[in-house]
Amino acid sequence: MTFVRPDPVVLALRDPAALPGLSLPQWETLVRQARHTSLLPRVALTLDNLGLLQQVPPAPRIHLEAARTLAQAQTEAVRREVAFIDRALAATGVPVVLLKGAAYLVAGLSAARGRMFSDIDILVPQGALANVEATLLLHGWHTSKTTAYDQRYYRRWMHELPPLRHISRQTVLDVHHAILPITARLKPDSAKLLAASRPVAGEPRLRVLAPVDMVLHSATHLFCNEDVGNSLRDLVDLDSLLREFASEASFWPRLTVRAGELDLTRPLYYALRYAVRLLDTPVPGRVLGAAEIGRPPTLLRGLMDALFLRTLQPNPASAGVASLARGSLYVRAHWLRMPPLLLAQHLAVKALRREEQKAG
Repeated sequence: MTFVRPDPVVLALRDPAALPGLSLPQWETLVRQARHTSLLPRVALTLDNLGLLQQVPPAPRIHLEAARTLAQAQTEAVRREVAFIDRALAATGVPVVLLKGAAYLVAGLSAARGRMFSDIDILVPQGALANVEATLLLHGWHTSKTTAYDQRYYRRWMHELPPLRHISRQTVLDVHHAILPITARLKPDSAKLLAASRPVAGEPRLRVLAPVDMVLHSATHLFCNEDVGNSLRDLVDLDSLLREFASEASFWPRLTVRAGELDLTRPLYYALRYAVRLLDTPVPGRVLGAAEIGRPPTLLRGLMDALFLRTLQPNPASAGVASLARGSLYVRAHWLRMPPLLLAQHLAVKALRREEQKAG
């Protein structure tokens, strides 16, 4: 595998007990990188749980404590927003499956600890989209994509409605009917995800994905998405999920089988490869062996190592290389999500729009 020296924030996640011994310049780098990757609250709470936060020098401790407070406030805000969504959709009778951060939170998973949130994602049956959207519009949400092209793009080709923003609270809600676009090369069956979803304790109308599906969705979001800005945070999510679900006897055998059932063997391969490489995630050897079914050809794997290992870490010393890697993964994600003619059209529209914005 391509060697890339772990960044301070990665080392902090792997060995938090060593953090109190850092010098002030090292703390400055760590705080900057952890904030850039939305992981500063995670570092703070990890130190707090280990009883080490008070051993951190005063200057960086201020940043850590502020990040911890912000994360706690966001957690409370997300809980409130989930309750608003739940009440708004109660009359529809549509099963609502929470995804990603909101799901980790309501399910009480460790992946939610210190996690920063930008929106809430839900999954509903495709046949219920019109009812769900109409109901949300009546309760104060409105579309944030106003051009005819954007509306057509989302409704014809994507796996979700155009993002919705609440008119008074300004919160953002993404309503999915699948976890990948209709035009994507990988074809995970949403009906299987919905059928295997589990109820949330104490919340009769809310559900979350089954543990193996939650991991596979996280892997798919990370390794098939064009936005790599939160890549390291998403890998930390995966690490947390894998460590927590490992206690279930059926989890590891079921994970690789389920990846095959959902056509997600390649994202799972990458997820396990880089979680082990960067975060020392304890994945059994037999599982790594079974995941080899998703292994890409050798040359492609070498290229993906070079790209992912530079976008999963925020090393400023290689900013130029990392920028090139992000651009390459942006193009790759679109290539995986759209057939060539549609992709060419879409990129042309986006390029024209950028030129118009510059001219304006």
